[in-house]
Amino acid sequence: MRELAIWAGVECTVNRVGNHWHDQMELTGHAHRLADLDLVADLGIRTLRYPLIWERTSPNAPTERNWAWSDERLNKLRVLGIDPIVGLVHHGSGPRYTGLLEETFAPELAQFALECATRYPWINQYTPVNEPLTTARFSALYGHWYPHHRNRRSFARALINQCRAIALSMTAIRSVNPAAELVQTEDLGTTYSTPHMAYQQRFDNERRWLSFDILCGRVDPHHALRCFLEGSGITPDELDWFVMHPCPPQIIGINHYVTSDRHLDERLYLYPEHSLGENSQERYADVEAVRAIPHAYRGWNVIKSAWERYRLPVALTEVHIGCTREEQLRWFQEAWLAANKARLAGCDVRAITAWSIFGAYNWNTLLTRTDGKYESGAFDVRSGKPRPTALARLIRSATNGREPFDIHLDMPGWWQKPARILYGAGPNKDVPRDLPPRKRPPSRTILICGAAGSLGRALRQACETRSLPYRALSRADLDITDPAAIDSVCDALRPWAIINAAGFVRVDEAEQNKVECFRENVLGPQALAAAAHIRQISLLTYSSDLVFDGQSGSPYLESSTANPLNVYGQSKLACEGATLQYPTTLCARTAAFFSARPRGDFLSDALSALSSGRTTIALDDVTVSPTYLPDLADASLDLLIDGCTGLVHLANQGAISWSNLLQRGAQALDIDTRKIERRRLSEVNLAAPRPVYSALASERVYLMPTLDDALERYFLATRSLLTSTGFHSRAESRT
Repeated sequence: MRELAIWAGVECTVNRVGNHWHDQMELTGHAHRLADLDLVADLGIRTLRYPLIWERTSPNAPTERNWAWSDERLNKLRVLGIDPIVGLVHHGSGPRYTGLLEETFAPELAQFALECATRYPWINQYTPVNEPLTTARFSALYGHWYPHHRNRRSFARALINQCRAIALSMTAIRSVNPAAELVQTEDLGTTYSTPHMAYQQRFDNERRWLSFDILCGRVDPHHALRCFLEGSGITPDELDWFVMHPCPPQIIGINHYVTSDRHLDERLYLYPEHSLGENSQERYADVEAVRAIPHAYRGWNVIKSAWERYRLPVALTEVHIGCTREEQLRWFQEAWLAANKARLAGCDVRAITAWSIFGAYNWNTLLTRTDGKYESGAFDVRSGKPRPTALARLIRSATNGREPFDIHLDMPGWWQKPARILYGAGPNKDVPRDLPPRKRPPSRTILICGAAGSLGRALRQACETRSLPYRALSRADLDITDPAAIDSVCDALRPWAIINAAGFVRVDEAEQNKVECFRENVLGPQALAAAAHIRQISLLTYSSDLVFDGQSGSPYLESSTANPLNVYGQSKLACEGATLQYPTTLCARTAAFFSARPRGDFLSDALSALSSGRTTIALDDVTVSPTYLPDLADASLDLLIDGCTGLVHLANQGAISWSNLLQRGAQALDIDTRKIERRRLSEVNLAAPRPVYSALASERVYLMPTLDDALERYFLATRSLLTSTGFHSRAESRT
């Protein structure tokens, strides 16, 4: 049997919501970066799911085609030695002159496919329509996408039209290239249920195969869902046409996600309102099976099920999880292990596909609106220039014939932990783990210095949540200015990375304690950087927005000129120079921490004071980029796992004055704002001079959520904390 191949794919959805088209390649910027294809080739990828999207090529009229973009990209792929699997419609409904429910959809897509094959006769693999069943459900049964219908007749018509379009398109393509292959994709998630909902479970588990059954000519009068389709307005002649003209795929493409499998439950009171739906008989909850069923995750069994049903070659054509970096690594490797396990059992599994290699936007809203939520892939594109992530490293190992291995893979993913259970009877502490056998070395740890500080505590919490082994040492445990002590700890723990969250943080006191400040903020980080470099492991240390003088009229970037106004800022700038001389160092400038737990930052303390009726001073003319500590901890860990080095800015995206920040917090928590005393910087007696403007932005990484998003989560966490400590709202104080 041939080696298991590693493919990649570019998220290329062009779907319609109302009269607005959502174009993933515009959102990720891939539409404008030809050099992206060189990055794909550098990973060792030799097969790429790639778009030649109908809606982009011919948006206005079937007689108008613009091939310039496709000519440039497809010809470059040919030069690079990458075989494209060309997709023509990806969760779309076609250009504005047709639609999923229109008779014109199938013949016009077939005409477009013919022109594609004629123009690019060397292309041998096609996916004319991606996930026709899923698209029919989302567009014509659930109403999320155009034409926004919500009935079984529209669903059946949309499905049949797409399947006919696939068959006609492949006939047209093969008139030019008889050897052309159909790589047909679908999400084949399994449905589970309570005993009461077993009837709906059986229907859903039969329906998931419909697109493949139709194309393979299996929906004859004896098929389990023939009556359903005929009762939904599909004529016997239409179904018999597929029986007489089957178009079986050469490869069954399975797009499988951790949320693909579903669980149905009639006990509505156990589930949130948004999960409730109905059939013609009753209402029931429809939730992610991984969040409701206590048995170990078994979603990869779909590989064997598809092989046994069709006896056609199988590929995992979308392998992706929108999560933290180590979870992405765990999910990809689990797919790789599952595919190889199926191969050992006799299944003809050809490939797994890293999807989407340049990430994707807005799938958290099922592409119904644009809210900027991004999920990275092998590259993170948020800065405008694709930055390789740890997933790229894993893919490169696999394409080079090595087992995809990373030090984080011996820990379970969230889908294997008891805490994943959110619905139904509640968390089950005895959730069994049915993991594939693995031979792994003992987990190496992250060494966190400065464990007692607010940042150190946030990093510890993030490591625990993400199952990243760590060892946290306080100032009493380790003097980071003592190279011998550092060597002793590193030799004992053998960490794969060091995070320095220690340091002198009292800005005003630094003016009178320069020696101590420089000792902790420069000599300590430099000693850690030297020890990390000797061992060829990563060091992450932190700098500050106070390296800037405040004269900029726009947010400071990594390349902006630093000119600190105070001793603390000078120490942080010196820290940057001392540590970045070592190529294994990552130095993150950040600013203005806030966090509900632990408290001790300006915002939390000021809100607590206001809630107690005390007057609180807030600067009105100093603008900063507040940084939510949980977000900073997560971004820090992602960058470490990615192997990122050099200087980066990490702060939530946005800028605000201290007084407006406090005003906004008080209003959100319904605290009386009349005790806020707004002052100018010149009116307060601070020992250390401050810049009046120190907002941060980045030209390298955009990992942090927006400030608005961070504040919403902070307010939610703080509301319960303030309530538990005797906070009185404005409404209560007036009664």
